[in-house]
Amino acid sequence: MTAPTKKKARFNSLQVSEVRRLTDNAVEVSFEVPEELRADYDYVPGQYVALRADINGQEVRRSYSICDIPRPGVIRVAIKRDLGGVFSTWANDELSPGTAIDVMNPQGAFTSRVNVTSLNDAQALIDKGFAEGGDAPHLVAIAAGSGITPIMSIAQTLLAALPKATFEIVYANKGGSDVMFAEEIGDLKDKYPTRFAVHHVLSREQRVNPLFSGRIDDEKLSLLLDKVVRTGDTDEWFLCGPFELVQLVRDELSERGVDSDNVRFELFSTGKPSDGPQQGNTGRPVVADPAGKNITVSFQLDGLSGSIESPQSAKETILNAALRARPDVPFACAGGVCGTCRAKVVEGDYEMDENYALEADEVAAGYVLTCQTRATGDSITVDYDA
Repeated sequence: MTAPTKKKARFNSLQVSEVRRLTDNAVEVSFEVPEELRADYDYVPGQYVALRADINGQEVRRSYSICDIPRPGVIRVAIKRDLGGVFSTWANDELSPGTAIDVMNPQGAFTSRVNVTSLNDAQALIDKGFAEGGDAPHLVAIAAGSGITPIMSIAQTLLAALPKATFEIVYANKGGSDVMFAEEIGDLKDKYPTRFAVHHVLSREQRVNPLFSGRIDDEKLSLLLDKVVRTGDTDEWFLCGPFELVQLVRDELSERGVDSDNVRFELFSTGKPSDGPQQGNTGRPVVADPAGKNITVSFQLDGLSGSIESPQSAKETILNAALRARPDVPFACAGGVCGTCRAKVVEGDYEMDENYALEADEVAAGYVLTCQTRATGDSITVDYDA
């Protein structure tokens, strides 16, 4: 299967059409997409958008997963308040219908490989043999907190598109009041009683079955996979949440012999502060050193070539250097999580610090996250259009 076609990342100003309260600390925000932009904002379930706003005189960017099935003319995201989070606090407290903010067109590859480019294409589903009378894929998601957001989009779309598909979710939260999309989850259970199941694990509430109380650790995860989830016949896994949980599940599945190609994962945090100051270098002042050694950073963007000198002593990322020459270079999280700043290295040696967004085959093909990549030689050339 191929990944979704990568669209050129660009922002457009979209108007908020609705803000709906999901929990005491989370809202669903809907954006109206005008007719002339609808093709640019078509998306595959599981993708995300980056939002950009001026908050207290500071430009702040954050990425949020789309939480709804593909619908023309609307983009919906869920924003959970993070402790001390600049954007998430502003969105929960102040964002209202009629507000216009910058929204990047959908990006990301946290999408189902069962039909990665055709979940909303009925003929493609038939061609793949997953239509009525064909095979019945079983998918399992393990999510925590706001990690349920892309899962909701994937689950709703797949269950509606494939008459025999089944979907199972293990959903971890602190308590029942923290469960996002509780009503929508209940609707899915009513609509697909034999094809959809959700297992709530609450870390701070006592449930009748102790297996569903407390944090998901090694022991609890092993029991859940042995006694609750249909592990043996799972075609694809979706993991979304904080780094510790996602890595725990990835390691356990690997030990059980699950092919890594069948495990899709996305992080909402890396264990480092994610909604405070931007992670990584994003345009901080750097100038070439006239008396020292400089690195030539060259890049291709929108069919145009650019280059800039970067002092070797600064250990500057490719993204930071490129932003000094072109402020429209795409990025969102700058923390190695979202993948918006992805580019292909055409020439030069480099090292990449973190990677939570690129697939192994992309890395093997020379793609990097420019927010995490530094040149180790005298020059480097990357192509953002590749």
